[in-house]
Amino acid sequence: MSTGLPQASAKSQIFEALLGFLPDWVQITVIALIVLAVVASWAVKIKRKIAYRRAVRGGQPVHAAARYGQGRGADYLGEYAPPPAQSAAQPSGADFLGAYAPQRSGTDGPAPGTSA
Repeated sequence: MSTGLPQASAKSQIFEALLGFLPDWVQITVIALIVLAVVASWAVKIKRKIAYRRAVRGGQPVHAAARYGQGRGADYLGEYAPPPAQSAAQPSGADFLGAYAPQRSGTDGPAPGTSA
């Protein structure tokens, strides 16, 4: 037999079970602190978004950590990021040995892989 009233969700039942044994003034305080935490997180998020938009609109360079939605996570390198755009004249990569390349002397003959 249905009364037409919606049933309480599992979340609300768990919440009531956790707070149900506490006095009313504690329940109200806990609920107020939860609401305050949610509102504070929204305020911080909105503040960061406004600061980012002002910086972009003003033509100021936006630091990578200050970009909205950036500055954290597995792909964020922060201070460990490589310096910006090195010159193309400097070779790099897995095959470039630099100072660790073997030195050839003229008395050894032709280099391996070359015809004499």
